[in-house]
Amino acid sequence: MDLSKIKTLIDFVGRSNITELSVTEKDLTVRIFRSQPTVGEAVAGSGQERSAIADGTVASAPDRLSVDRPSSLFSVKAPVFGVLHRSSAPGEPPFVKLGDEVEEGQTLFIIEAMKVFNKIAAPRSGRIASLTDVDGGEVETGDLLAEIA
Repeated sequence: MDLSKIKTLIDFVGRSNITELSVTEKDLTVRIFRSQPTVGEAVAGSGQERSAIADGTVASAPDRLSVDRPSSLFSVKAPVFGVLHRSSAPGEPPFVKLGDEVEEGQTLFIIEAMKVFNKIAAPRSGRIASLTDVDGGEVETGDLLAEIA
């Protein structure tokens, strides 16, 4: 199955009311699913979670860094499975650090999924209260990447 076909399937699931789609071609199965964020949570960027995962893929839960945890935290979760990058290139400073003030729409991370680089933007303005320390490692759809106070 080629990348353009997978992208088309992801777009289809994102635009429709379908929550899960499984497609098998030859010996490869691609499962695409979407779930709505729960109250108090948001997915950076699109407002919905989308993922394409080849069967058999396993990712570990990310480690966390955090500061004082106020009661009104806004969660930023991984909208796709892939490799998380905290900076634009190796050796460059990270997009954000713990305690930074961010603006709505500001890039927080990049997730590389199937050679596509997905920018993860701040869904609202605020201060970074919690931040994953994963950099260059895999994250799963729905993993908590940051919390904004």
